[in-house]
Amino acid sequence: MMKIILVAILSVTAVFIYTTITKKGASMPLSSTIKTQNPDNLPTAYLGGGCFWCLESQVRALEGVVFTASGYQGGHVEMPTYEQVTTGNTGHAEVVAITYDPDIISYKDLVIFFLTKGHDATQLNRQGVDVGTQYRSAIFYSSEEEKQAAEEAIKEVNASDYYDDTPIVTTLQSAQDHKFWLAEDYHQQYYEKYEETQGKTHIRVLLKEDRETFK
Repeated sequence: MMKIILVAILSVTAVFIYTTITKKGASMPLSSTIKTQNPDNLPTAYLGGGCFWCLESQVRALEGVVFTASGYQGGHVEMPTYEQVTTGNTGHAEVVAITYDPDIISYKDLVIFFLTKGHDATQLNRQGVDVGTQYRSAIFYSSEEEKQAAEEAIKEVNASDYYDDTPIVTTLQSAQDHKFWLAEDYHQQYYEKYEETQGKTHIRVLLKEDRETFK
């Protein structure tokens, strides 16, 4: 009974925070809270869930998300380039820095969305066809409070049987010990730029919408 209740709570939470107010292009939803400049008075969550193009497009539809940036985190090379990271030799993960308004969406709710709807948190060092440690599932927390909230979110999703009996493999590391490096400009809001220049939705967005990846 407890697992059924947890599943219901997680589902309601994910649906509630995935509210779309405006649309850009055919299928690229944007929340009403998205801004073009990153404010300096709001917290930032650092989440890695496979290709940062996909994760960034997912979280930009969440009410309360204010600004996003794609980048690299968790590695040992200074100022890494995309070409370096794709080799898997730098140790970095593709990460999205998500500035959010805690009065609208909490850090824990953001993490729950990330674990359930943002990507498949049970895939080790990959997301679908993207394979390698750079595509690992990772959370880089900025405080002990964030670490605790992330641990609680993982525990709740595991207990809910959201992924049946498959455990979450998401790693937790300190953002203070692992600097976030901004990715090249063409990676930022990649799918939105693609629609603006090509006049159509990127094929990976359409494929993700068509297949039932998540429950």
